[in-house]
Amino acid sequence: MPKTADIRLPDPSRWKALAFIALAQLMVVLDATIVNIALPHAQTALDISDANKQWVITAYALAFGGLLLFGGRIADLWGRKRTFVVGLIGFALASALGGAAQNQAMLFGSRALQGVFGALLAPAALSLLAVMFTDAKERAKAFGIYGAIAGGGGAVGLILGGFLTQALNWRWTFFVNIPFAIVAAAGAYFVIREPAGSRNRASLDIPGVVLSALGLVSLVYGFTRAESAGWSDGLTIGMFVASAVLLLSFVLTESKVKSPLLPLRVLLDRNRGGVYLSLGLAVIAMFGLFLFLTYYLQVVKGYSPIRTGFAFLPMIAGMITGSTQIGARLMTRVPARKLMGPGFLVAAVGMLLLTQLEIGSSYVGLILPAQLLLGLGMGTAFMPAMSLATHGVEPRDSGVASAMVNTSQQVGGAIGTALLNTIAASAATAYASSHAALGARNPELLKLQSMVHGFTGAIWWAVGILVVASAIAVTFINAGRPSAGPATGGSGSGEADGVEDEFKVPVVAH
Repeated sequence: MPKTADIRLPDPSRWKALAFIALAQLMVVLDATIVNIALPHAQTALDISDANKQWVITAYALAFGGLLLFGGRIADLWGRKRTFVVGLIGFALASALGGAAQNQAMLFGSRALQGVFGALLAPAALSLLAVMFTDAKERAKAFGIYGAIAGGGGAVGLILGGFLTQALNWRWTFFVNIPFAIVAAAGAYFVIREPAGSRNRASLDIPGVVLSALGLVSLVYGFTRAESAGWSDGLTIGMFVASAVLLLSFVLTESKVKSPLLPLRVLLDRNRGGVYLSLGLAVIAMFGLFLFLTYYLQVVKGYSPIRTGFAFLPMIAGMITGSTQIGARLMTRVPARKLMGPGFLVAAVGMLLLTQLEIGSSYVGLILPAQLLLGLGMGTAFMPAMSLATHGVEPRDSGVASAMVNTSQQVGGAIGTALLNTIAASAATAYASSHAALGARNPELLKLQSMVHGFTGAIWWAVGILVVASAIAVTFINAGRPSAGPATGGSGSGEADGVEDEFKVPVVAH
C-alpha cells in the first residue's frame, strides 16, 4: 500500500495540455510527408538539380534522427515543458525561413533547423504525456489520441500538402507550421504543469552525445544514399561501417560512464526493447507504402495531388478508430502484446491485399479496404506501443525513453523508404527486361506495368516485415495489462500466466 505522500493528484489541466501536445505532434509528423508533395514545385522554383533535390528530405532526416537522443536528454535536464516550448518556437522560425527561401542553400538549411528543433520537440511531447497521465484508464485514452496522430499524421500531410501546393504554392507547406506552433506553444506555456522533481540534473554525457549523433546520422544517411546511389556504392558501405563502429562505441561508453545519455536499463528492458524493435519494423512497412501508393495514384491512376491526399482518408479513419476505439478501450483489459501482435497481423492482411495491385485496379474494390485494414491494425498496435515504451521508466529517464520511440520511427522511416524503393526499382527493371517485346509495341504501357510490378514485389516484403513485427511483439513483450487505478511506484504486484500482472508508473511527488 503506497504512502499518502507518494501519491500525486492528477493535474486538473492535463486534458487541455493533451490538446496542445497532440497539435504539436501532428505538426511534426505531417511535416515528414507534407514537403514530399511540394518538392517538385520547390525544385523548379529554386532551380534545384535532380542530384541535390534529395537534400530537402535528407537534411531534415539527418538532423532529426541524429539528435533525438540528445533532445530527449535535454528534456530530462531542462524540463519537458521548457524544451517543448523552445522546440515549438524554433520549429516555427525554421519553417518561416524555409517558406521564404530564395535559393537551395537557404531551403536545405531551414530543413536541417526544422530537424534540430523537431528533435527537441518530439521526445518532450511524449515524455510530458508519460509523467502527466498516470491513471491507467486515462493513460489509455491519452495515448490512444497520441497514437492515432503519430500513425495518421503522415497521411494528413499528404492531404494538406496536396491542397496547399495546388491551391496556393509550395511555400505554404512551410508557412502552415507557424500557426500550429504558435497555438501549441502558447497553450503549453499557460496550461502545462510539469510535475516537480522529475528532472535528471546529472551532467551531460558529451561523448555519448557525439557518438550517438554521428552514429545515427551515418545510419540514416547510409540508407538515404543507398536509395539513389545503390547498396554497393563505396560511400554507402562506408556509412554503414562507420555507423556500426560508432553505435557500438556508444553502447560501450554508456555502460561505463557515470551519467549516460541513454541508460542501458531503458534499452535492455525486454518490453521496451520489444516495442522499439517492432515499432521500427512496422514503420519500415508503412513509409514504403506511403511512397508506393502516392506514385501509384498520381502516376498510374492520374490523380491530382489533392485527390491523392483524400484517397488516404480511409487509412486515417482506420488508424483513429483502431487507436481510440479498440486500443484505448482494451488496453486496461488485456496485455499489450495481445493488441500489438494481432494489430500488426491485421495490418499485414491489408498490405497483402495490395500485392494484387494492377494498372486497372479499383480504388473502392481493393485500395479502400486495404487501407482500412492497414489503418485499423496500425492504430490498434501503435497505441499500446506508445504507452508501454514509457511505462515503468523512472521519471528522470522518460525523455530518453520517449526519444527512443521517435528514433525507432525515424530510422524505420529512412530504412523503409530506401529499402523498399530499391526492391521496387530492381523488380521493375527485371520486369521491363523480360517484356521487351511489349515495350517495342507500347512503351508507355510497359513503363506503367513495370512500375506496378515493382510496387507489388516490394509490398510482399512489407507484408513479411509486419509479420516479423507481430512475432517480436508477442515474443518479447510480456507485461500484463495495467491496473485500472492510479499507478504507483514499486514492482509488479504479482504473477499471472507467467507474466507480470501489471506494470507500474513511478509516481512523482510535488
